[in-house]
Amino acid sequence: MIEKKTGSQEQESAVIVGLITQEQTEEQVQEYLNELQFLALTAGAIVKKQFKQKRNKPDSKTFVGSGKFLEIKEYIQKNEIETIIFDDELSPSQVRNIEKELECKVLDRTNLILDIFASRAKTAHARTQVELAQYQYIMPRLRGMWTHLERQKGGIGLRGPGEKEIETDRRIVRDKITLLKEKLKKIDKQKAQQRKNRGKMVRVALVGYTNVGKSTLMNILSKSEIFAENKLFATLDTTVRKVVIENLPFLVADTVGFIRKLPHHLVESFKSTLDEVREADYLVHVVDISHPNFEEQIEIVNKTLEEIDAGNKKVITVFNKIDNYTYDKKDDDDLSPITKENYSLKDLQKMWFAKEEDSIFISAKTKENFQALKDKVYKEIVQIHKIRYPYNNFLY
Repeated sequence: MIEKKTGSQEQESAVIVGLITQEQTEEQVQEYLNELQFLALTAGAIVKKQFKQKRNKPDSKTFVGSGKFLEIKEYIQKNEIETIIFDDELSPSQVRNIEKELECKVLDRTNLILDIFASRAKTAHARTQVELAQYQYIMPRLRGMWTHLERQKGGIGLRGPGEKEIETDRRIVRDKITLLKEKLKKIDKQKAQQRKNRGKMVRVALVGYTNVGKSTLMNILSKSEIFAENKLFATLDTTVRKVVIENLPFLVADTVGFIRKLPHHLVESFKSTLDEVREADYLVHVVDISHPNFEEQIEIVNKTLEEIDAGNKKVITVFNKIDNYTYDKKDDDDLSPITKENYSLKDLQKMWFAKEEDSIFISAKTKENFQALKDKVYKEIVQIHKIRYPYNNFLY
């Protein structure tokens, strides 16, 4: 875990490591490492250096090759780095080998995300879900955590006291996982009853990659003050608010943000939280248009929606943060090929209106085009309402 620093204390120092493979280009890896650095900042660490290496696959012992590992080791020792974070999931043996050589804390992307979720979880529901994911992550790694028993081993396997203690821990973890799943079932029943008690009001869910401005948009729509921050996973618990547009009431849910390489255990444990998405009548997919890889983020969100059986919903794509959008304007005499870095906001609008008719470009911060968004949402809500309540046409 990352140790949280408060007050005047210095934040924990860290380095991060990623691999350039046949599946990941150097540009992609750089983007992934930038995101990992943002994750580290969210967790309470300051990244002092990024390390990249080209390899066909991770080294089975230390993730990177011997030469790169030596370079990392020298940097960590020279600069007294406390933590090393890898962009991919490490095996227990890799963690053990790296810790032994570097003598510092070793984390992978999954561990880091779990740590952030644990620090952000405020309600009993979120805390239970995170705790379940953590135990499911720990379970297959128990053997690697018992390095202090190595000298007590007997025979080929782990005979003797080591085996007994590991098996005891496995039973404890298995029992804990069972208890947490039972606890989640009870909470899920309560949540389902809450949704049932809301009647058949039209439901809208805000979805999107983490840190794209969903909570800010929710605050404007519902005129409330939901916690919004320029950090990843500022929102874990689904917040539902009643919104009224032109005398027509409906419910809006702000949901947890998605991210690439989201740990499988978290997806599983947070499926109940995402029931608001599955049961929604209409999805508002919020996209950060100022992000250089917003197209990939759109794909990741769409893939996650498919995984939770919400891929067939009616969706409006809201391209947010147009106030932050910048581009490299080409000179008239520049004959080099146009790249996405040269697209103006108008160019992107034309492209996406051709791809997705139901889309709009806004700024939740400055409220630019916000009324047009409200009009679009209202138009869709009216259609759903007419089907559900054919005799209540006095509302619109």
